[in-house]
Amino acid sequence: MSRSLVKPALLALVLSAAAAPAAFAQVAPAAASAPTTLTLSATGAETAAPDMATISFAVVTQSATASEAMKANAAQMNAVMAALKKAGIDSRDIQTSSLNLNPQYDYQSGRAPKLTGYQAQNQINVRVGDTARTGPVVDAVIAAGVNQISNIDFGLKDDSAVRDQARKDAVAMLMQRARLYADATGMRVKRLMSLKEGAGESIQPPRPMMMMKASADATPVSEGQLQIDVPVTATFELE
Repeated sequence: MSRSLVKPALLALVLSAAAAPAAFAQVAPAAASAPTTLTLSATGAETAAPDMATISFAVVTQSATASEAMKANAAQMNAVMAALKKAGIDSRDIQTSSLNLNPQYDYQSGRAPKLTGYQAQNQINVRVGDTARTGPVVDAVIAAGVNQISNIDFGLKDDSAVRDQARKDAVAMLMQRARLYADATGMRVKRLMSLKEGAGESIQPPRPMMMMKASADATPVSEGQLQIDVPVTATFELE
C-alpha cells in the first residue's frame, strides 16, 4: 500500500471524529417562569328582616322538699303549655332545653351550710313563626307562670337566598379588586385560578329598626335586621 493513499484516509477519519460531538450537541430548554398570581379575600354581606323568633323561658319554683318543688313546677309548666297552645304555638315548636333540681343552702360565717329547701327549674325554647306575635307570646306565658326569660333570638326560616346574594357580592368585590390591582401594576387579569368560601360564614345579631305592639299593653319587641356574612378567597393569574 502506498503512503499517498493512507494519509488522506487518516485525515478524513480525524475530521470525522472532530465533527461528531457537534452533531450530537443539544440545547436544554429554558425553565418556564412561574405565573404572577394575586390572592384576595372579601366578605359579602346582606341584610334581611327576620321572619321568626326563638324565645327561651323558664319556670322556677322553690319548696321545702324536692318532690314539692317538682310538683309545683310541673303544675306551673302545664299552665304555660296550655297558654302557648292557646296562643297558636304548635307542639313541634316547643322544646325542653333543661330540667334542674338543686338543693338550697343558707351559708353563714363560721357555721356549716344549712339546707333550706329545693329549687326546680324547667326551661323551654319556643319558636314563634311570626315575629309580630313575639310580644304577645311573652305576655301570655308570663301570665301563665313563667318567671324567667333568658333569651330571644331572631332568625330566618330559610336564609339560602340571602346567603347566595352575599356570595355574589363577595365574588363581585373580588373581581373588581383584582382588576384594580392589575391595572395599578400595568398588568391584566388573565384568569381565575381558585375560589374558596371561608368557614366563617355568620349571622350578625339584629340591628334595631322598628318596634312591634299588638296592643297598648303588649310587651314591645324590636326585631331589627339580620346581617349574613360570607367570606370568600380567590387567586387570580395576572399577565
